[in-house]
Amino acid sequence: MDTFVLFAEPWWVNLFVAIPFAAYYFWKRGGLHISGRQLFIAALFGIAFGFVEASVVVYLRAAVGLLPGYGGTLSDVASLSSPLYQQAKVLAELPRSLLAVEFFREIATMIMLVSIALLTATGRREQWAIFLWTFGVWDIFYYVGLWATVRWPSSFTTPDVLFLIPVPWLSQVWFPILVSALTLLAVAVAMRTSNHK
Repeated sequence: MDTFVLFAEPWWVNLFVAIPFAAYYFWKRGGLHISGRQLFIAALFGIAFGFVEASVVVYLRAAVGLLPGYGGTLSDVASLSSPLYQQAKVLAELPRSLLAVEFFREIATMIMLVSIALLTATGRREQWAIFLWTFGVWDIFYYVGLWATVRWPSSFTTPDVLFLIPVPWLSQVWFPILVSALTLLAVAVAMRTSNHK
């Protein structure tokens, strides 16, 4: 098990933990006009998209030989890769051409998440809430998908590369899961507060 590390790198990535609190602060005044159905549909998209993203990462690593056991079945990949599946190491070993693919995959991911928000909600605050909600669900289920297929991450203190834009963001897995969980909580509480006004 890796030693607990409090801060992500670069330093400004740590500021993302403030997003759920700031969003809730602004939402609680005017409320959110989002239905449970909208959240449910956005969550379904986030869950499915999280698993698709996890699958892409497994296939990409296996295709370039950075995932032990890639020549066999997915269960072979899972049994052989768990202790060696270190994202930071993979980033360093990934060919430059595939880093470009990863970069554009991340841009496409953000476009898809923004598109769902724009299609699902009408007001700016609601679109922002749906974006954050879907992002949080997607992020959590990305890790669930990776763990279900290759048993990675092995713990919440496993290091990970979160994004590459504009530079690699590095942290332990607990950090993005915490930010995503807090974001989901902020949306849910803001909606509940809106419904009781």
